Amino acid sequence: MRRVGAEARYAPQAAALLDVRAEADFEAGHLAGSGHLPRAQLLERRAELPPRDRAVLVVADDPHQSYGAAADLEAMGYGDVAWLDVPLDSLADGHADRAPPVRLWRPAPFLTEALPHIIVAGARPGRAADLAAGSGREAVFLALHGFEVEAWDRAPEALERATALAERNRVAIRPVLTDLERPDLALPVAHYQLVVVFRFLHRPLFPAIERALAPGGWLVYETYRIGQERYGRPRSRKFLLEPGELAAAFPALAVVRYDEPEPAGGPVAARLLARRVP
Repeated sequence: MRRVGAEARYAPQAAALLDVRAEADFEAGHLAGSGHLPRAQLLERRAELPPRDRAVLVVADDPHQSYGAAADLEAMGYGDVAWLDVPLDSLADGHADRAPPVRLWRPAPFLTEALPHIIVAGARPGRAADLAAGSGREAVFLALHGFEVEAWDRAPEALERATALAERNRVAIRPVLTDLERPDLALPVAHYQLVVVFRFLHRPLFPAIERALAPGGWLVYETYRIGQERYGRPRSRKFLLEPGELAAAFPALAVVRYDEPEPAGGPVAARLLARRVP
């Protein structure tokens, strides 16, 4: 970890600025450009943290609190963490800002890249389903862009986190508690303008996903393929796509974009943007 002094006021240009004080203290005044999570909630609300490959600067009124939260982040896998080693109020503008906290979390980058294809200028976004939604970053991101979002997952605690994330971002999502691997699972037919799936693979669900799209509806799908086992989970071939498999998995859809990225160190993935013909 690195310690930082008065230069912290320039941190938003280079790093995510994370204020770990209590909510009331943050609302009373903070450094401009700050995101906010109380230190005690870092693990519980980890879905709201920046990506682990981003530099993070932790600030608080007490340097010991900054240091402790920075150590917590390092234990969570963050590799570039700094902490403010002077009290926040010792900075001239340390308590000057009253704006809402900056959003530090982000959805899967492929969803961000795909969204301009999906939202037509002037058109109102429609219904969307995030399958295996987990903690809800993608679902909430879509809700922020005007979609009516259902978040499907089998873990009630994940859906609770997703709902809480939506509330903190002043949007709503509809949680759907279900096992997506259940043999009798049925998705609504021709119902969604958009279905997104990230980091989940259950091949028997493919036909139901295809049928769930309304005419003109879009599918955004990204998950792991063979080769990922060299870098970590998943390791079972049951959860790893074959090369080219995802591109051919939805024959009724027109492929708009298909990639099989394999950056140094992983992850090894396949990603698909496809559309049902209007």
